Amino acid sequence: MKRFSTLLGIAAAAVLTTAVHAEEIVIGNLADITGGTADVGKPYAEGVKAYTDYINGKGGINGKKIKLLQFDYAYKIPEALNLYKKFKDQDKVLAIQGWGSGDTEALKEQVAKDEIPYWSASYSAHLTDPTKAPYNFFCAPDYSTAARAGLKYLKDNWKEKRKPKVAFIYPDNGYGKAPIPGAKKYAEELGFDIVGEENVDLKAIEATTQLLNLKKADPDFAWIGGTKVSTAVILKDAKKLGLKTKFFGNIWSADEGTPKLAGGAEEGYLSMQGADLYGDPGPGMKVIMEVTKNQPVPTHWIRGWVSMMVMSEVLKIADKNKELTGPGVKKAAETLKNFDTMGLTAPITYTATDHRPNMTVNIYEFQGGKMVKKAATELPRKAEWLGL
Repeated sequence: MKRFSTLLGIAAAAVLTTAVHAEEIVIGNLADITGGTADVGKPYAEGVKAYTDYINGKGGINGKKIKLLQFDYAYKIPEALNLYKKFKDQDKVLAIQGWGSGDTEALKEQVAKDEIPYWSASYSAHLTDPTKAPYNFFCAPDYSTAARAGLKYLKDNWKEKRKPKVAFIYPDNGYGKAPIPGAKKYAEELGFDIVGEENVDLKAIEATTQLLNLKKADPDFAWIGGTKVSTAVILKDAKKLGLKTKFFGNIWSADEGTPKLAGGAEEGYLSMQGADLYGDPGPGMKVIMEVTKNQPVPTHWIRGWVSMMVMSEVLKIADKNKELTGPGVKKAAETLKNFDTMGLTAPITYTATDHRPNMTVNIYEFQGGKMVKKAATELPRKAEWLGL
């Protein structure tokens, strides 16, 4: 009888364990907390984790808690590949929150083959084309959309009768080059004269030669497609050389920490962003300020929060449809229409033929060491722009 009771206890424990596991949704998270992009990767990962804790505190996904497996791959691609294998084979993750261009590009074909939905902070336009990246999603305007929005804003505010002149500065890698063809074509359509193109490495400590080349062409505007460290180098050298060019750049080219790096040379710089900044008005920001106890966090943190928010909404849809599988999550994502992120971004929409989240870019200008919102530029969702 005692043995029978023991067996019943073991069986009950096994059932309980299975039930608890069934009430968890396992999500993998590849994060750069200590690597080459940790200055922006760490706050982004913290935002992902913070929203996970927040939604779990609200009951999770229709009563199911999210189990977030967050690992630091230090921006090392071999480590990302090893962690992905662990996520897939051992942890049986349903979906993944990824990070940058390195891991996203390395895993693009694999996640499609394994049918594991992958949200990341790599915003290259080709990832929005489901024919090329069917299981990839993100929550900010792609790099090409950001460049087009900046060009449109500058052209709309151009007062002179002559054509404005524009140049492009970017690192010679996939990330830097991604938006250039689309941006150049759109610049020509808007009536810009393209007068220069220079490469500045992400690890550059000076950009004098490139800027002297541009100074001869005297561009009115110049796009910067690097990161905030290389951007600060460009802006400081441009100021030293006396360039009158107004600079504008992508989502990673500047943030709240830029004034400390650029030392005032950032004044007037236009930054294309995909979410509000800390302290901007709105219901979503009110929640974030409560969660962070009014301790400011950078915009990358907020986009991490939004990425997990959007994924959570998709998981709710998939769970309600009783399709909590990789293909089911993808299918649910592609039904998301005008999802309200509580005002932190423009509404998010994905379809089976278009994974662009929205076409709205927040444009901030550095004024007196602070980022001041100038506009929210919305572009048309043109089919010919998809993936380019």
